[in-house]
Amino acid sequence: MLDEFLEILIKTVVILAIPLGSIPLILQMERRGAAWIQKRVGPNRVGPYGLFQPLADVFKFLFKEEVVPSHVKKFFYIIAPILSLLMALLPLAGLPLCAPFFIGDQKVYPEVFRSGLGIFYVFAATALGPYGILLAGWASNNKFSMLGALRACAQMISYELAISTTIVAIFFIYGSSDLHVMVEKQNESLYGIIPAWGVFLQPVGCVLFLVGIFAESNRLPFDLAEGESELVAGYHVEYSSMKFALFYMAEYVHMIILSTLFVTIFFGGYGLLPGMGFVVENLPSSIYFLQAISLISKVAIMMWFFVWVRWSIPRFRYDQLMNLGWKTLLPIGLVNLLVTVIVIYLRSN
Repeated sequence: MLDEFLEILIKTVVILAIPLGSIPLILQMERRGAAWIQKRVGPNRVGPYGLFQPLADVFKFLFKEEVVPSHVKKFFYIIAPILSLLMALLPLAGLPLCAPFFIGDQKVYPEVFRSGLGIFYVFAATALGPYGILLAGWASNNKFSMLGALRACAQMISYELAISTTIVAIFFIYGSSDLHVMVEKQNESLYGIIPAWGVFLQPVGCVLFLVGIFAESNRLPFDLAEGESELVAGYHVEYSSMKFALFYMAEYVHMIILSTLFVTIFFGGYGLLPGMGFVVENLPSSIYFLQAISLISKVAIMMWFFVWVRWSIPRFRYDQLMNLGWKTLLPIGLVNLLVTVIVIYLRSN
């Protein structure tokens, strides 16, 4: 029992340290990326090249005055940002950082929660995100907050339907909901030259999933829940100091998780990048470390893509957002799922 507890504790610390520790780096990348795209200077005052600006922001949030407006429902108002961050962290327990390895005679899986239904667990845990947002909007007792929370929940639920059709199609293609099995099958090749990544097996599903994760994470061009021009700041308009920072962290953790799930399904997950195989041949023991580096590198590219899209595409109107989700993406997802099932059935017979 003690060994099992230590194993879970170590894995929990690792999976929490990586995304939470990377948030300052992502913030710096977003600010530098925004400045580069808009031909501005960007942060350059705190530390060399402004590299310590995220640390300055952390201290700012820590020492800002905690303001609790008199009109809020205090208990739920305080609980909401904590719940939002916890719901964002929950899917991390089912995401594999590398392949299972052996310690002595014992096979160890890198994820905290090991299940053959890995992809469904991660998706189900991700779907809990709207609860913290809705609670924040209601507890703030503010019309702008409530409207922002309702927008966010409606948006996330609408686009989850399109994402779910893609996940079911992927399940049929790989014949398993185990994320390790999906990564193993993507390590194969098509026609001897093309990697058997999900993006080549399910190009339509890949596009649907990509659009869906932007809506799920409330990022531009789908940040209607935080539309400053209409809603001031959306569901967290009444929040300040560390409570606001928790919502901020939850959004970035949500982006990291969705990006990790995306690259695991469509871009080989922790499968080695070109050139890493040579290192493994000379240092076989380095394979698990290189697999983790491979996955983190792919997720980093996705995080940059989030920044690129944010400063390149304008925000949708809310009616356009809902029409895209219900009248375009969902029908395409259902047709894609039907075609996938028919093709698999014909190939098996």
